[in-house]
Amino acid sequence: MVCSRCVMDDTIPDFHICENGYCNYCNEFLETRATHAIYEKDLKEKREDFINRMKQDGKGKEYDCVVGVSGGVDSSYALYLAVKNGLRPLAVHLDNGWNSELATHNIANLVQKLKVDLYTHVINWNENRDMQLSFFKADVIDIELLMDNAMLALNYQMAKKYGVKYILSGSNFSTEGMRIPQAWNHNKYDVTNIRSIHKKFGKIPIKTHLLFSSIDKVIYEGLYKIRWLPFLDLFEYNKKNALHILTTEMGYKPYPYKHYESIFTRFYQGYILPRKFNVDKRKVHLSTLILTGQMERANVLELLKESPYPQKETEQEDLIFVTKKLGFTEAEFNDYMSRPPIPHENYGSELWLWKIIKRLSKFVTLKKF
Repeated sequence: MVCSRCVMDDTIPDFHICENGYCNYCNEFLETRATHAIYEKDLKEKREDFINRMKQDGKGKEYDCVVGVSGGVDSSYALYLAVKNGLRPLAVHLDNGWNSELATHNIANLVQKLKVDLYTHVINWNENRDMQLSFFKADVIDIELLMDNAMLALNYQMAKKYGVKYILSGSNFSTEGMRIPQAWNHNKYDVTNIRSIHKKFGKIPIKTHLLFSSIDKVIYEGLYKIRWLPFLDLFEYNKKNALHILTTEMGYKPYPYKHYESIFTRFYQGYILPRKFNVDKRKVHLSTLILTGQMERANVLELLKESPYPQKETEQEDLIFVTKKLGFTEAEFNDYMSRPPIPHENYGSELWLWKIIKRLSKFVTLKKF
């Protein structure tokens, strides 16, 4: 069963059709969108006030904000808008050894044309490989938890190093407003889960790999007053328009789907998730674009009939490249793909702590912008 308004369906565990005939996912999205800055009448005034506040807080400092860049459209456009609005950002990039040539090209073009400083943190490959293999052996769904968590750590650490209060993210309501199904990923601050899985399956001690826990988030935001903000929500963000600006002004080259700037992410979302976990992340990404009027549902349905890999050749190339780089034999990888998934919660977790922090945060009034 597929929702008649978006493209979410009954392959998702908590999916259901509501009394109004539409699914719980698009109903939740439409109910909450009025609370986001992009739909407020005083958006321009709010944007100008916030940017002026950042400039004021950044006086006398080398930078007034940090912008994490992956080479994707959203983070690239966030960096572009920061510079075009007179901010002095430090661009921060996490190199985990899986960048596509296109991502490297896009990042290099951006920082050169925008004349911004770029800090790139290169992860120790042996540690990273061992940790990724641990997640494969654990059969958990969110292998990307490792890189997402490290990316959080890097951005907060760089903000603290330069005395910056603002981390401007490319995350946004216009293209990411629909919530990711709980069964499709895991809490990105769950360092206990990372350490527990690695302790059980890993071989190399974690010495340099960046980690960021629930408590770290409380310390950086509470003690150092650093805020992670969805900068694009201060603008009327349309992905097609943003892509046009980036390609014409920055020499940007697009990817076929969201997050495909990483070879591993492309393989994970396009090959592993559909085959091992029966998950197609395009559904939630494209459903958001339908509900914000950026794509037609009929076109999305046709798009979803196609493989997550636009070209069969790329799929085979990535299969060979990823398995070889991680050190899988063909038999070992086939065995992994045939094993049933195991929930993250079967291993150690600090989700209990995260839930307490979330409950306590309700008593603290934090203005987003």
